Amino acid sequence: MLWFLILAAALWALGYLIGAPARMRWAMIGLLYLAILLILVILPDGHGLRQELGGSLGEWLILGGLAALGWVYAQGLAALRARARPAAAPKAPKGTFGEAELERYARHIVLREIGGPGQKKLKQAKVLVVGAGGLGSPALQYLAAAGVGTIGVIDNDTVDNSNLQRQIIHTDTRIGMPKVFSAEAAMKAQNPHIEIRPYNRRLTEAEADALFAEYDLILDGSDNFDTRYLVNRSAVATGKPLISGALSQWEGQISLFDPARDAPCYQCIFPQAPAPGLAPSCAVAGVLGPLPGVIGAMMAVEAIKEITGAGEGLRGRMLIYDALYGETRQIALKRDATCPVCGGRHDMKPG
Repeated sequence: MLWFLILAAALWALGYLIGAPARMRWAMIGLLYLAILLILVILPDGHGLRQELGGSLGEWLILGGLAALGWVYAQGLAALRARARPAAAPKAPKGTFGEAELERYARHIVLREIGGPGQKKLKQAKVLVVGAGGLGSPALQYLAAAGVGTIGVIDNDTVDNSNLQRQIIHTDTRIGMPKVFSAEAAMKAQNPHIEIRPYNRRLTEAEADALFAEYDLILDGSDNFDTRYLVNRSAVATGKPLISGALSQWEGQISLFDPARDAPCYQCIFPQAPAPGLAPSCAVAGVLGPLPGVIGAMMAVEAIKEITGAGEGLRGRMLIYDALYGETRQIALKRDATCPVCGGRHDMKPG
């Protein structure tokens, strides 16, 4: 019987080395066992090989019976464990809603302006958010909660302690983590029914057009003018509507730029970046903590309206919110015929 154990161990090790699955390795040992039984049945008593194998057929049958009982016990235990695990909720076919989703989005579905068809448009939509900071944080969270099917987020920054006063998608435990992965974790925890595409890098001229072409709508929550102008150029080039928000201390603004549908682009309104010092960053000038939440949530509202066709968006209008005095005002915007980005383009079509 010692020889059998040695050979069984050798077969198991050989199977492991060649990458054979466990089931195949057990089958090889089983064949060895059957071969020994066959030898004990065929060879006469007193044969040398029988003596080497222990000589007694009964002992081998007892060993096989014990092994069979152990296998049956293991299989029964595995079956009980499988039954004890909660069954995973069945995934709804693509383009349809499961029961959990219908319950989740019920308050949207009962809205006359959205309803079932609008919620389906949200599920099928692809939205790219540039920046996972003050504006991107609330916009991303509300887009995820609303059931936007595919959300991309691009940012090359990491979570810093100074961000947490206003960038509510991040947490203290994720300080040092790339913001896009922190945002991804928060959105997945909020809504497991959507797809998140994190891009942990700075948006560049080389990739912007190709990246934007994959999405239906762009939200710009970036914090520097170079990126804003780049986002605008690529949105115009790909014919994608652009929802842009901006902040300064107590004041925020939001508009929908879309020259493909006769609205101005960002550069029509802001032909060039302000001189250094005239528009200081939040780090220099400061910003009220809840203000990015107000403007970022408005960006999500405008995105949902744009996707579902509900109401009237801010295409051709800029909304300005003054948090210090609790005032809002609107400015009508017009295209600039001399705009170097969209002014001379009369053949533009929606993306």
